[in-house]
Amino acid sequence: MDYEDFAGDFDAILENARSAGVDRIVSIGTSVESSRKAVELAEAHSMIYAVVGVHPNSVPEDDRDVIPELRELAQHPKVVAIGETGLDYHYLPGDKARQDLSPISALGAGTPFEVSAEILDDAHKARQARYFVDQLELACELNLNVVVHQRDSWQDTLELLELYHARLRTVFHCYGGPIEDARRLIGHGHLVSFTGIVTFKNGAAVLDVAKELGEGEFMVETDCPYLAPAPHRGKRCEPAHTRLVADQIAAAKGIPVEELARQTTATAEKFFRFSRP
Repeated sequence: MDYEDFAGDFDAILENARSAGVDRIVSIGTSVESSRKAVELAEAHSMIYAVVGVHPNSVPEDDRDVIPELRELAQHPKVVAIGETGLDYHYLPGDKARQDLSPISALGAGTPFEVSAEILDDAHKARQARYFVDQLELACELNLNVVVHQRDSWQDTLELLELYHARLRTVFHCYGGPIEDARRLIGHGHLVSFTGIVTFKNGAAVLDVAKELGEGEFMVETDCPYLAPAPHRGKRCEPAHTRLVADQIAAAKGIPVEELARQTTATAEKFFRFSRP
């Protein structure tokens, strides 16, 4: 909610949310500055809560230690989790090097150019992992749960989380994987969360996963300003659209949306502990 996408009509967006039956919003931090703004929004608006963290694609290039700043922000009573943190291998620095040198790289994986690209990628992945682990440690220290971002990094993400088994819980936001992976996460005490993708024509597989999961195993979200559900696809997403995500999953399950709302609200209450001391 700290993004510029919402600056022009912020109050109207909050009213839209209330009209749709959304009475609490979790604003997710993606950098130290974004996290600070999320806390400021939570202070200014009773319906907003903050999550503070550094997204893997926002990891500082200078390797500065962000934990002291995040720790200070996380002391705020309206901070309800650490995140969004995790691993994202979708865009790697070696990709550009490979594109620039594609005629030479075609000679084989053992060329000096390909080796250099691999070194760039490994360093990038290692930097993301350090920041991910540091934030997991902070969550354990502060007894907060974690909002996880995972993209094209499934196995590495799981291996790092295994180090924290029974020490913290996470929610894999914007879940788009198979039911087997979702059940593996849930079996280790974690959750998944679904976005407007469940309303997309090419999102049927994700909707099928949501349909199979039971009460207490998932939440709904928007990932706004991205992934606006149908019929708003391609436009700015906003918190009110959570209702459309819930409508779609409830219809797939064959239950009233009010029942799904009760279930996912209870799950969110337990995970985020909005009223914790």
